[in-house]
Amino acid sequence: MHTRSLTHWAIFSAPLLILLAILWFGFSSEGDVAIYFKDHRLLHPALRSFMQVVTDWSNPLFYGVYAVMLLTAWRSGDRDRVRFILILLVCQGVVAGLAVHFLKSFIGRPRPGQGLWFDPLTTRASQHSLPSGHTTEIIGWSLPLSLRIDKIWLTVLMSLFIGLVGFSRVYLGWHHPSDVFFGWLLGSMGGLATTVIASTSIFTRKG
Repeated sequence: MHTRSLTHWAIFSAPLLILLAILWFGFSSEGDVAIYFKDHRLLHPALRSFMQVVTDWSNPLFYGVYAVMLLTAWRSGDRDRVRFILILLVCQGVVAGLAVHFLKSFIGRPRPGQGLWFDPLTTRASQHSLPSGHTTEIIGWSLPLSLRIDKIWLTVLMSLFIGLVGFSRVYLGWHHPSDVFFGWLLGSMGGLATTVIASTSIFTRKG
């Protein structure tokens, strides 16, 4: 990875990691975080509705973005962009799909307010808190795009957006802050893998 790409990654990650640090150090436990936001949601239904829209539509937004990118690249004969998107889809399938669902079931961490005990190898959704799949997926979609376009203004906008998405998962009571952190970590791995693979000559047509 180039130093510039790592700089973009740091800027991209900063708002979300700062928010998570505030939650970790501002409360005595993650259980207290869940209780605080449960009460806050009851008092602020409009904010809750906004956060619900953010969490529900953030990833589908990127489905549309990449669908348009793939279609236009295919029609224009831009093989490099088509290859980039196909690599991205494979990495997303492996990391945000297979790896996340395996870890959720294997770890079996209860979601906020669903108890304290882990239940490994479970199929119950109430025990699928770790890691945050929404966070993993949104990082996996947005990080490669930020690195590919390589514009600071876009990276900053993406950073604020993914910070909001990650926070919405905690605010709505679907995840603990540490779930979101590991979602960020997994998503970063997938996003960086996409960027590294796309920058090599692998899967390129010879001749």
